[in-house]
Amino acid sequence: IGVSLLDAVLGEERYDVLAVELSSYQLHWAPSLRAHSGAVLNLAPDHLDWHGSMEAYAADKGRIYEGNRVACVYNLADKATEDLVREADVEEGCRAVGFTLGTPGPSQLGVVEGILVDRAFVENRQKNAQELAEVSDVKPPAPHNIANALAAAALARAFGVPAAAVRDGLRAFTPDAHRIAHVADVDGVAYVDDSKATNTHAAEASLAAYESIVWIAGGLAKGATFDELVAKSAKRLRGVVLIGADRALIREALVRHAPEVPVVDLDRTDTGAMLAAVREARGLARKGDTVLLAPACASMDMFANYNKRGDAFAEAVRELGASA
Repeated sequence: IGVSLLDAVLGEERYDVLAVELSSYQLHWAPSLRAHSGAVLNLAPDHLDWHGSMEAYAADKGRIYEGNRVACVYNLADKATEDLVREADVEEGCRAVGFTLGTPGPSQLGVVEGILVDRAFVENRQKNAQELAEVSDVKPPAPHNIANALAAAALARAFGVPAAAVRDGLRAFTPDAHRIAHVADVDGVAYVDDSKATNTHAAEASLAAYESIVWIAGGLAKGATFDELVAKSAKRLRGVVLIGADRALIREALVRHAPEVPVVDLDRTDTGAMLAAVREARGLARKGDTVLLAPACASMDMFANYNKRGDAFAEAVRELGASA
């Protein structure tokens, strides 16, 4: 995603620092990695079909912290990430720095009255805080996006980036396609594409951003289970449209935890399946609702990748709007 690491290192342009996003697969094959600072945003079951177990998956993600020199950034809302920091073998003087959507304590970044603040990389962090940006500078200002912004800010501050530059960077940042992207409003219903939500944790964050949702979900589960996701999100669901190879796993979780929610099960994988899903979602939605594509699954059973899945959703919404 973005500029490859090799191109950045071998290219003509020189950089002071590289911000690198690494998958659990890449970390598995990078035992010698030693970063200036590292961050784990969350730890939830994903890719278990490849890693073999949750323990192996966690161990591979935790490698991001091994040998860190300045800061290990963790999520206060996800104790498992803090546990990974505790288990890491880091350089002497490396600090644990938490981020939270609440009021931060010393050595943390958080939010106070709509302001992102730093209490980690300031003088006298027991008493002082540095304002970094406003919540409104993060777009879209969904809770998980704000948390991601805080983690990125922590890494930047660990490298000595001034607060004003952090603010400017957040204001200028445009999320890539298919990440909680508003596609259109049709007959008072918002249609949102979060095809990048390819696991349960990402889907949970996406679902938490809206109040009344018709959820389009399904695909390849990659060994995941859906009970916790459905239980946490049930109160927000107006209805659900299921697609993809492992949709039965989500349907079973809905029966257990949201039996009153209407469910449409689409048993088709042809090129018109997404249009059919969007049409079914329109039938379930009411004015003021959000139709949300947050599949909680990989896309390869029906699409080449999550981008193609999101494109199909957007095209279906546009066709829906044209016929409205």
